[in-house]
Amino acid sequence: MSLKNGTAASNDSAFRFPIPPEQSDDMGKALVPDFSDDEKVKQHIHDRRVIGYDPLLAPSFLLHKLPTSPESLRTTALARYRASQIIQGQSPDLLVIVGPCSIHSPAQALHYARLLKTQLDAGRFPRLLILMRTYFEKPRTTIGWKGLINDPNIDGSFAINDGLQTARKLLHDITSMGIPVASELLDTISPQYISDLLSWGAIGARTTESQLHRELASGVSFPIGFKNGTDGSVSTAIDAMSSSSHPHAFMGVTTTGLASIVKTRGNDDVHIILRGGSSGPNFSSEHIQDAFEKIQKSGTRKFPSIMVDCSHGNSQKNHLNQPKVITSLCKTLTSPSSPEASPSLPHHVRHITGVMIESNIREGKQSIPSSYSATRDSLVNGTKIITSLEELETQKDDGEVKLKYGVSITDACVDWDMTMTMLDELNEAIERRHQLLSASA
Repeated sequence: MSLKNGTAASNDSAFRFPIPPEQSDDMGKALVPDFSDDEKVKQHIHDRRVIGYDPLLAPSFLLHKLPTSPESLRTTALARYRASQIIQGQSPDLLVIVGPCSIHSPAQALHYARLLKTQLDAGRFPRLLILMRTYFEKPRTTIGWKGLINDPNIDGSFAINDGLQTARKLLHDITSMGIPVASELLDTISPQYISDLLSWGAIGARTTESQLHRELASGVSFPIGFKNGTDGSVSTAIDAMSSSSHPHAFMGVTTTGLASIVKTRGNDDVHIILRGGSSGPNFSSEHIQDAFEKIQKSGTRKFPSIMVDCSHGNSQKNHLNQPKVITSLCKTLTSPSSPEASPSLPHHVRHITGVMIESNIREGKQSIPSSYSATRDSLVNGTKIITSLEELETQKDDGEVKLKYGVSITDACVDWDMTMTMLDELNEAIERRHQLLSASA
């Protein structure tokens, strides 16, 4: 396998590039370090475990090279406004983040976006504000592929400059179609390259407790959802919401790449995401009520806003459980507190403001084969439009089979048809909730 930049990396390396023998940590391996050798001492002090520094494109360069279009700006601005209205309790609609667990093929992501656009243009889900999930960075418990920005070729070449350009162009293309996008903020640098195209962002379960991410969330120009901890506790997310809603001053970089002191005014458009955890799922009405009461008691939010993640701990890492989460949630959304002539909904039901679904063109997931040669899948082959999934799946490149088309390479997803069924069910439930709330007002 050959790489664009650097030396070949085998699949067995788990996306870690090889370390040349001359760059090994000899000082650390020596039984008795030789501190009489000045050069060895310098090696022990400075960049002992750093192999090198490669230049990174300045955000301003990429923003100039790939500017936003008027259509993209309108799409993003409108979705940010509507998402804020929902999170603040000023709109009865539901915010839905739906799309692949992670993006590994821009062409397949555009295919998904076109499918979504067809349904939205037809007005199929009038009660849902739908944002396409476009996650480019993957947090890892140990090691593995860390996403399209970090390793766009999926081969350990870590062509991050290419990854940033690919990610920005894809977001521009999707938003120019009229589809707003959402992503996870995994580090404090990459948002400078793409944040002007995002309408919503997430801080994951592993980073909700991080001060850096709370500071970052306090300054972004769009709503942010904080996931509960991996243990299922909501207290960390509640603390994060409180922190990020206040002003902060911290070290960061400007769009020109200069180190700077960043000062923020705080982000009032924040909410919690219930994603389950090691203690089990937390999407039931009782769990939602518990989260609502804890947020209310904390005084963090005037309007406690709760999103339910249908995947991860709530699906027990089984994508086939996502529809079950939706069905349960829809029952919560439409079940009166008492079967009276004029039924009313429990108070916490009004505060369910969002849902997250991991969805792809085809269901399930796939591992990256050791023979995989990363070449971008494309819906367009020259001027010929390829529409057959089977045809794409059987294409070979230099004798090596490509990844299956439309299937996740990270977490398993529900397929397109199931996604539509789930969204229809949600739309109907939100309409019913609106009717019940209006009747009891």
